[in-house]
Amino acid sequence: MANKPVVLIDLNVLLDVLQKREPFYETSASLLAAVETGRVQGYVAAHSLTTLFYLIQKGKSSAEARATITNLLQFIKVAPVDQSTLEQALNLDFKDYEDAVQMISAVQCKADCLVTRNTKDYQPALLPVMQPVDFLGSL
Repeated sequence: MANKPVVLIDLNVLLDVLQKREPFYETSASLLAAVETGRVQGYVAAHSLTTLFYLIQKGKSSAEARATITNLLQFIKVAPVDQSTLEQALNLDFKDYEDAVQMISAVQCKADCLVTRNTKDYQPALLPVMQPVDFLGSL
């Protein structure tokens, strides 16, 4: 990987941290810390943030959702999801369209890899797909 690796982070990694989901919390939090400190350039697909807002609002409040998204946007870049992204994702042979959109978003933001806990969902992969623990081990 280049001097500063570029990754697209799947929503499940963010949820691991925000919901303190064990046994995934520690490695997912370490990944976000690497992004926040600038060791890694992190992206999240635009539609992941709207889903995240919805989930936080449903479980807590709109104010909590706004605060969380505001905080994330201080250190994570947003990979745009536009018509081209959606059309290209339709052409991938993925079971889950949302995963296909994530993959195309990763390609479009020139990510070195996509970091997720569900690596099996991203086949056939257009770029490396890694678990947080494996990505951190590669740094």
